[in-house]
Amino acid sequence: MGHKGKQYRAAVAKIERRPHAIEEALVLVKDAAFAKFDETVEISMRLGVNPRHADQMVRGTVVLPHGTGQSRTVLVVAEGPAQKEAQDAGADFVLSADDAVAKIQEGWLEFDAVVATPDMMRTLSKVGRVLGPRGLMPNPKSGTVTQNVSDAVAEIKAGRVEFRVDKTAIIHAPVGKVSFGSDQLAENTRALVNAVLKAKPSSAKGKYVHTVYVCSTMGPGVQVDLGSLETK
Repeated sequence: MGHKGKQYRAAVAKIERRPHAIEEALVLVKDAAFAKFDETVEISMRLGVNPRHADQMVRGTVVLPHGTGQSRTVLVVAEGPAQKEAQDAGADFVLSADDAVAKIQEGWLEFDAVVATPDMMRTLSKVGRVLGPRGLMPNPKSGTVTQNVSDAVAEIKAGRVEFRVDKTAIIHAPVGKVSFGSDQLAENTRALVNAVLKAKPSSAKGKYVHTVYVCSTMGPGVQVDLGSLETK
């Protein structure tokens, strides 16, 4: 077991090990944060699904009411009028599929999200093994394969978060920064939780959400009382 530093142990000592109402949990997360940078506040949700079954995969997107506190660099892969639309919407890079593939094959990965029109996907698939493991491959289910590139770019820039259950049935996602107010973090957290609830597969039986924890990048986890996450 790895050794925990003095600051981490001090942060743990501030937190009573029990479920806390979401607002209280986020105050504790902010109070326990000790890094010198503005840490990201993250949520972890353990779900009652089996992600090995395709019909129990949970994924989706949500635009957080107060954004993520992070500026995201967006690449749009398109041709024709869609390129102008992407530029007007604030895309950082706009390339044809051939140009994007050539640059990525050379090792260029200076972007945080990729949006593509459907006709670009056949060519873009050539770099699927590069983009896929990094969570950058455009996908219709996440709204990043679309003819309406302007809306996709605007949502990503506004703080859209993509969530997907991992192989251990846990969803990890950012809900803001430690510098956010507790109320802002709570509203963002509820928005994400509600999106996960709406994405519940019809084939999932029994209890859907088992546990929810929030933490900062470097700080300890704080368990959230599930009842406090109900929409207010």
